[in-house]
Amino acid sequence: MKRNGFTLVELMVALLIFGLLSASGVALLAFSVDSREQSTARVEALSAALRTRSLLTSDLAQAAVRLYRREDGSLSPAFRAGEGELLMAFVRRGWANEDAAPRASLQRVEYRLREGRLERVAFAHVDGGKPGPTAVLLSGVRSITVRYRIDGEWRDRWDAVRPELLPQAIETVVVLENAPELRQLFLVGAGLS
Repeated sequence: MKRNGFTLVELMVALLIFGLLSASGVALLAFSVDSREQSTARVEALSAALRTRSLLTSDLAQAAVRLYRREDGSLSPAFRAGEGELLMAFVRRGWANEDAAPRASLQRVEYRLREGRLERVAFAHVDGGKPGPTAVLLSGVRSITVRYRIDGEWRDRWDAVRPELLPQAIETVVVLENAPELRQLFLVGAGLS
C-alpha cells in the first residue's frame, strides 16, 4: 500500500526552515524601519541646520545701524549680544511687505538660546513693539558659542564702545545632540560696518 504525504520529521524540518526564514525576514524588516527612522531624523536635523544658516545669513547681511527702543522705552544699541538667553538682537532691512501693511521695511529680530532650543523672535514694530510668535529653529542644542569680528580682530564678548557699532562678522559654533560641531561665519551688514 502506497501512502502519499510527508513524514512527521519532514514536516518538522519544513516548519523549522519556514520559521528561520520568517525570523530573518522580520529582523530585516525591523532593521529597515530603524534605518529609515534614523535617516529621516538626520535629514530633518540637516534641513533645520540649513534653514537656520540661511535665515542667519539673510538677517545678519541686512543688519542696519539703527538704535531702537525696547518695550520699557529704554534706548538700545544697534547690536546687543550675550545678555542671558539672548544671543543677539538687531534691526534688519528688507522686511517684505507682501500685504501692503502701513509699516517700515525695517524689522527688529532677536535670537535666543532657551532650554536647548535656538529661537528667533521678530517684532512687529522696531521701537517698543511686542514680540511676535517665537520660531524654533533648532532643537537639541547643547551649546552655542559666538565670536564677533571688530576692527580686524575676533572677540569672544560683545562690548560695543559706541551704540551704533555693528560687528563686521560673526562666527557661531553650535553643538547639537548626536551631531558634529557646526561652525559658521556670517557677514554683518554685508561686512561694510
